Amino acid sequence: MTVTTLSAVAARLTDASVRAAVATEPLAWPAALADDAWCMSPELVSLYGTPAWDALDDGGRRRLAFFECVNFFTLNIHGERALMEGIARRLYARDLADHAHYLHHFLAEENQHMTWFGGFCQRYAGKLYPDRKLVLPREHAPGEEDVLFFARALIFELLVDTFNRRMANDDRLHPLVREINRRHHEDESRHLAFGRLLVEDLWRRHAPRWNPATRAAIPAYLAAYLTASWKEYYNPDVYKDAGIADPIRVAREAFAAAAPRARRADLEARCVRVLRELDLWPTETES
Repeated sequence: MTVTTLSAVAARLTDASVRAAVATEPLAWPAALADDAWCMSPELVSLYGTPAWDALDDGGRRRLAFFECVNFFTLNIHGERALMEGIARRLYARDLADHAHYLHHFLAEENQHMTWFGGFCQRYAGKLYPDRKLVLPREHAPGEEDVLFFARALIFELLVDTFNRRMANDDRLHPLVREINRRHHEDESRHLAFGRLLVEDLWRRHAPRWNPATRAAIPAYLAAYLTASWKEYYNPDVYKDAGIADPIRVAREAFAAAAPRARRADLEARCVRVLRELDLWPTETES
């Protein structure tokens, strides 16, 4: 991947972002959501396929799905806020200066997404769930921090987009939920196209200058980051709001259960494939 090619892609994505901004109409916000509305596909609910799910009646499952949707949208807000802050700091840095014009559109779209997700959470749940991520500062090799930042962003967006695509096409869901997921997927398809090429460019440019230990640590770190990201989907606060007893135990047991493990493997398959193609996933001997 050359800078010229990446710049050409950024130019095409800029044009697409301009067209999308012109065509996008404001969301229609209903005054309230019906109590029986599905707000997340049942098969994507974290407890689906576990004894805790089986113990719920239909109303309890729909209530849980609502709070899972609030958690999913909250995770998007926290993730996109961190992404915006990181890009803003790097906007005219040497590795990104040639793509700054597209990144301004990127930031505008991420800000728009936060208004959709925040609008839903505040209108219908009256809150967001807290961000529990903890980032400990450390020293980095030259370019390593940028590689990790954009690789984390790529993982976050690939995982979220898999949920978006499935829920945008689920006729059981409330039309507003489907529309938010559809719009987010359309914008994220451009972000992912750029992000994948940028991660590849940064990795190829910087990694050869690092010592073998630094290079070898990156795939293991990204695999651990993916696992940590998944754990945020098993939120005891969600289970408490849905009226489920002993939510901390339920979260721990659900994360370890067979059905959720299989579901995570399915949902993360595209993410793992992309990272493998970029040589950023542990080999069989490393994992």
